[in-house]
Amino acid sequence: MKRARRAAPAGWLRLAELVLFPSFCRRCGRLLDRVGERLVCADCWAEARPIRRAGACSICGRFLDGAGGPHVCRACIERRPAFAVHRSCGTYEGALKDIILLFKYRKLAVLGRGLAAIAGEAVGRDAELWSGVDAVIPVPLHPRRKRERGFNQSRVFAAELGRIVNKDVRDGVLVKIRNVAPQTSLEGHERAGNVRGAYRVAKEDFVAGKILMLVDDVYTTGATVGECARTLIEAGAKEVRAVTIARA
Repeated sequence: MKRARRAAPAGWLRLAELVLFPSFCRRCGRLLDRVGERLVCADCWAEARPIRRAGACSICGRFLDGAGGPHVCRACIERRPAFAVHRSCGTYEGALKDIILLFKYRKLAVLGRGLAAIAGEAVGRDAELWSGVDAVIPVPLHPRRKRERGFNQSRVFAAELGRIVNKDVRDGVLVKIRNVAPQTSLEGHERAGNVRGAYRVAKEDFVAGKILMLVDDVYTTGATVGECARTLIEAGAKEVRAVTIARA
């Protein structure tokens, strides 16, 4: 009884807050009236949770629905990427895509925590993927692009994911030295050339002999992750793996 009386004032305060300062989901527009909801409602977060898939390329992580168990896809057979393995949490569509766009372009950095929680569930428990990883390295933005956006979304996501998987996150190890055109503005065949030579390792002593996990937001052709991995390997990294939130 005492507990109910103590809870009542908090309930009234919450009701007053909703009446005076109503907040709505930035994706679907629903009133955020549940405990803990912030910017995006619980229903949209639930919709963004990826569906488990039967098969994927054991190297690049391409989803292979209806193609049996994990095996190496044709693209990786024809041209093996610089990274050893890549995994995405889900497909770049629907609620997951919408939340990533809010996170990335609406300056809603707080959404990085929820996206990291999704990643923790989707790939964070993969012991083989994380075994031996010395550090998590976020894919960097060029300083000019970072000033325009206000933050590096990959850095925010990496910090939250690193906390979940208990891995050290090292920013500034890899830097972007050319402010190239956004990959989203280019055709698939143009992307590899666009980022070629765009990155540099600023801390070679740290990289040498390490197993590193690259983290980015979206994997489309793999050009960005591949170029970052190549740069780290050439600087002495033992192995580079990669995780992204979604695969286009």
